[in-house]
Amino acid sequence: MGEKRWSERFEGAMGRLAARNHRRPFQALALALVLTLAGVFFARTLSLNADFVGLLPKNFPSVQDIDKLRKRFGGQGNVVVVGMGAEPEALKRFADDLAPKLAELSEIRYVNHQRPSNFFNEHALYYVDVDDLKTIQERIDARIAWEKQQANPLFVRLDDEPAPSVDFSDIEQKYTGRANQRMAGQGDLYYLDPTERMVVVMAKPKGSAADLSYSKKVVSQVEEFLAKQDLSKYGPGFKTAVTGTFKKKIDQQRVIVGDLASASSLALVLLLAYLAFHFRSALSVGLTMLPVAAGLGWTYGFVGLAYGQVNLLTGFLAAVLGGLGVEHGIHLLGRYGTLRSEGMDSEAAVAESFRHTGFSALIAALVAALTFLSLAMSEFRAFREFGIIAAVGMLVSIFAYLLILPALLGLASRFGWAPRLHQGSSGPMGLLARWLPRSYRGVGIVVGVGVLTLVSQAHRVSFNYDSRTLEDYKQASAVLDQKVNNILGYSQTPVVVLTDSLEMEREVVRQLEARKAARGKDSTIDFVGALEDLVPKRQDEKQVILQSIAAKLEKLDPERLPEDTRASMTRALHMAKAKPFTQKELPASVKHQFENLDGSTGGAVLVYAGGGVSLSDGEGTRRFAKEVRGLHMPDGSQVSAAGEALILADILDMVSREGPRILVAAVLSVLAAMWLTLGRLRTALICMVPTLLSVIGLVGLMSILGLQFNYLNIMVLPVLIGTTVDAGVHLVQRLGEPGADFISVYGETGRAITGGLLTSAIGFVALILAKHPGLNSIGDLANLGFGINLVIVLLGFPSLLLMVERWRRRHGVTPEQTEEEPAPEA
Repeated sequence: MGEKRWSERFEGAMGRLAARNHRRPFQALALALVLTLAGVFFARTLSLNADFVGLLPKNFPSVQDIDKLRKRFGGQGNVVVVGMGAEPEALKRFADDLAPKLAELSEIRYVNHQRPSNFFNEHALYYVDVDDLKTIQERIDARIAWEKQQANPLFVRLDDEPAPSVDFSDIEQKYTGRANQRMAGQGDLYYLDPTERMVVVMAKPKGSAADLSYSKKVVSQVEEFLAKQDLSKYGPGFKTAVTGTFKKKIDQQRVIVGDLASASSLALVLLLAYLAFHFRSALSVGLTMLPVAAGLGWTYGFVGLAYGQVNLLTGFLAAVLGGLGVEHGIHLLGRYGTLRSEGMDSEAAVAESFRHTGFSALIAALVAALTFLSLAMSEFRAFREFGIIAAVGMLVSIFAYLLILPALLGLASRFGWAPRLHQGSSGPMGLLARWLPRSYRGVGIVVGVGVLTLVSQAHRVSFNYDSRTLEDYKQASAVLDQKVNNILGYSQTPVVVLTDSLEMEREVVRQLEARKAARGKDSTIDFVGALEDLVPKRQDEKQVILQSIAAKLEKLDPERLPEDTRASMTRALHMAKAKPFTQKELPASVKHQFENLDGSTGGAVLVYAGGGVSLSDGEGTRRFAKEVRGLHMPDGSQVSAAGEALILADILDMVSREGPRILVAAVLSVLAAMWLTLGRLRTALICMVPTLLSVIGLVGLMSILGLQFNYLNIMVLPVLIGTTVDAGVHLVQRLGEPGADFISVYGETGRAITGGLLTSAIGFVALILAKHPGLNSIGDLANLGFGINLVIVLLGFPSLLLMVERWRRRHGVTPEQTEEEPAPEA
């Protein structure tokens, strides 16, 4: 009983405060204006940060590693210029003409437009082990001896044994896939695709793509430079395009900002349209929307103070919170109108509305806030910030209504305005209210069977780890970037292991290659590259063998060799004459890849993903992350690779690990809040029934429709728990009032519940039209959940309550025996 008295006292306090604001509207509105101006002031500098790295806590090793990488090497990736629509020779001329000019731009560190294949092909034999060189030498010696025998007129061969082979493909195969061969590339010297009629020139900026303003600066500089070039000399259909990491970051940001603007605008239009339909009064629309607008201003003022920026999820919270906030206004203003129609004056109607309906709205907001706060348990910053901001927004919206709505109603009543009355017993809700008591058994059975069918399929739902399904890969820059990767033969953005010494660098390479060899075809590593590793050991010893091989090859008559061997012998002779080389003599395009921002080289090992693994494929990325992490050095230290791929792996691991815990916390926090505020555990459990069935039913419907969870849309489940439970609260609270009539209560409350769910869904409807696939998936799941909840709370749940009431009457069970409120008369 203590809890109930506490709740009754709180109800009374809300009613008295609302009545005071009704009597003194100008004081309340002045306070609201000051708070709104302060909110707008602090929110004015908010920016959107769509960077992956910003979604994880700064104390995460992967985040700290990538920060070190950026400070030491700058950003990963390139600004890529692609020439298209010309013949190969014209494309090569374009690349040769453009590269030196592009390198002179102030924001470009270096430019790469040719493969270093000539250098690595010429020095290929220096990368062969000494033992294998000796094997090559022995084969050549055997062939020379055989040739001499064949040239001796006195020699008679008594068998048909073939000539000793000088084919070294078996030895060459042993070294396939090493860094020198992969970096040398295959095919043309230029990064050229004759079929697509395109050539690639890669420019490395000085800054990082994570800095959006810098990305815009460097891409604009390159695009302005290209616009000034005379491209007609390369052919009539020749044109250029820009892609690469920096360009894709800008395009992604532009899409998200565009989605943010369009989603917010669409949500506003839909809310206004629905409110106009619901109230049939322009003033009622204004009375509902003004507190919501003020509350959003206060909320984003808090965001500006606390975070200074929004991420991919929190940027769209305005549309979501707007829809959720309007729901409170629909209930409050609808109840106010009903009380006025019953003869109450404006102040008494305001006090009564906020005493009961307002308290129910507070319970719903508190429950939703606690549910959102369960997301704050996550280390995933996108979820944590979403949870905190949404929780603040829900509580702020109630305070905004308590402060502003009574004051506006006080002013309106002074001018003789009264809300337009909508009879609960008329319209679709009235018809449904009269039909349900006659057909509740059939309705309950149909809804129950449908829910059980969905629940039975829930176990089949799966998780989609492929991040490509969450990004807009239809953008021109993204499509072109994939073509560039196909031309290169490997990704432009390897992960990097930072090292502090030459010995450490060698140990990292040794361990990674050992892991690759141990896993065999299951390895996710394509190849490992280190600058020191690109300079072979024992070159002087190898040169002596190579000189001997060259001298012997010159003695072979090419005309006496099989045709398929002549070319390889000529190539071998050329390679055998190559001179030893040092790190300084490596091609500039290779050294640049290991170059620090200060111009020094070394200190990094590049690791490229392979084995059919795409770093956009989350499951493959997780396996790749495990293979390149946790390298134990001889001094006891441990190092790991750094890169955005490992950030994605951490996000996926975190979401899959934390998801069940967050969901359990959301359910328990909702139950605890409702138990505390409603006063009885049984009442709280009854109010939660529609929500829990809706969430489980949604999971089952997903498996039937072939939808999957991902690391963004999985947060919809706790959100639905917090935002749909208020429908059950409103219905149970109103039906539990002494003397409540089912038809009138259901007609009035059902109309408000329908409006509340529709306006809650509106914020998520806007996400369905966003271009970002990840946001689409959030909108899809949320609206399916709201739809299921609407069916359950309007049809299934009332039918269940009516069944329980009929059972009570048949068995003579009194309300006191069940410790419940009196059941409604139907």
